[in-house]
Amino acid sequence: MSTHSSAKANQAQVSSEPRSKVQYHQIDEASDGQRVDNFLLKTLKGVPKSMIYRLLRKGEIRVNKKRIKPEYRLQLDDIVRIAPIRLPENPEKVSPQLNKVASLEKQIIFEDDCLIVINKPSGMAVHGGSGLSFGLIEALRALRPQAKMLELVHRLDRDTSGCLVVAKKRSTLRNLHEQLRDKKVQKFYHALVKGHWSNKLTRVTEGLKKNELKSGERVVVVDNLQGKESETRYKVLTHYIGATLVRAFPVTGRTHQIRVHCQCQGHPIACDSKYGAEDFTEQMQQKGLKRLFLHAASIEFNHPKDDKRVKFEAPYDQQLANVLQKLEVKTF
Repeated sequence: MSTHSSAKANQAQVSSEPRSKVQYHQIDEASDGQRVDNFLLKTLKGVPKSMIYRLLRKGEIRVNKKRIKPEYRLQLDDIVRIAPIRLPENPEKVSPQLNKVASLEKQIIFEDDCLIVINKPSGMAVHGGSGLSFGLIEALRALRPQAKMLELVHRLDRDTSGCLVVAKKRSTLRNLHEQLRDKKVQKFYHALVKGHWSNKLTRVTEGLKKNELKSGERVVVVDNLQGKESETRYKVLTHYIGATLVRAFPVTGRTHQIRVHCQCQGHPIACDSKYGAEDFTEQMQQKGLKRLFLHAASIEFNHPKDDKRVKFEAPYDQQLANVLQKLEVKTF
């Protein structure tokens, strides 16, 4: 019997066993090219991320009998061996019946056999971790238990709402990642900012650098010497009294890029807890805004199946729409 045949036999015998036993997984087309840490996070549901990295570091998880690093990309027919794992008792599972999970169904803008485009709600992280039992991707997996794979194509900050793309095939994920690298994906955001944004201010190119405060909180600051090159293009959509609705197109994809680029121009985004202005946030809260006014309004790319250009738009949630109705349009 060949190595692969015996491995398949082992997989059939062992994969259905509890996690107190050794597990073997043979990599199929759905997982070909995926990072091993991401594969394990999906496969070992309920196992904390920190434990997975510790198991990799100690050699408790091996690929083709060899130690591997978290960034190792799996290949077709690789054999992943996972040593017995002692799990926390009664790990929390994501129930598709939970209101927060079930409500995502109506947020799906588009779905086919390749991908899902969803209007991510504000306040929901894209994935679990950092004290969160689950995020949007875990919730979608609970809603689509029959899906062989569901992986985030890109991310949105927890407080940002709007268009988010999830791949249902490994080939789709690779294709869209390539389009992101080649700048073929266009993402447009809407932000409500403080003050009068000039029609002439169409481009911000300040360099951005991540900093960690003494409290441990991470913030991004403008630093044109040591920071990463960044560019956001802007267009005014509506001037209101005391505020402006702008469209932002991030040419680069730095952390908190749009938020910091707005802040450094003297126009922080409404209800931005990290980079906002207290007076403006207070004014908007009085109008009913309890969340960051940053919304991924649309996304455009070539569909991986036929290479045709597609564009998807996400409507505002009721809170954003209500706040705009309460603002007075500026007349010149």
